[in-house]
Amino acid sequence: MARWYIIHAYSGFENKVKESILSEAERMGLSQLVEQVEVPTETVTEVKRGKKVQVERKFMPGYVLAKLAMNDDIYHLVKNTPKVTGFLGSSGKPQAISETEAARYFGARKEAEAAPKHKVNVDYEIGDSVKVLDGPFASFNGTVEELDFEKNRVKVSVSIFGRATPVELDFEQVELSK
Repeated sequence: MARWYIIHAYSGFENKVKESILSEAERMGLSQLVEQVEVPTETVTEVKRGKKVQVERKFMPGYVLAKLAMNDDIYHLVKNTPKVTGFLGSSGKPQAISETEAARYFGARKEAEAAPKHKVNVDYEIGDSVKVLDGPFASFNGTVEELDFEKNRVKVSVSIFGRATPVELDFEQVELSK
């Protein structure tokens, strides 16, 4: 019976580990024992140069989930895969996780994909100088005072007639000043 296991891999090589496990299982004739191999990811929206960009981000960097029918051959196949440091578990033995726990990792991905509001990463922070890209304050320079990730808004202090005036804008309406 196949169960879910968490495999510890070098960070940044999770997809390579996934492909290596699947191809090696196929080569060795063990593919019927490897049901599924997944790299847990989520979709986030980032603001780069004033434009929203959808990006796949690993929410468990350094880990790969695999549904395996564990035996000695599968254990050695995974352990001998390049960029794998081992299984998650105590005393060096692979410890299976429950279907519920595995579903939680995939559920987090489904929630992130289904959510109308994605996490937004911006390339500026409070105190940074930014340039307003559009709207009535286009081409104004200002300083970031607040970031509201719930509403995807930023409060920028711009100088109007020599006075600092707070202006609330969408994340994509400003960019980091060069």
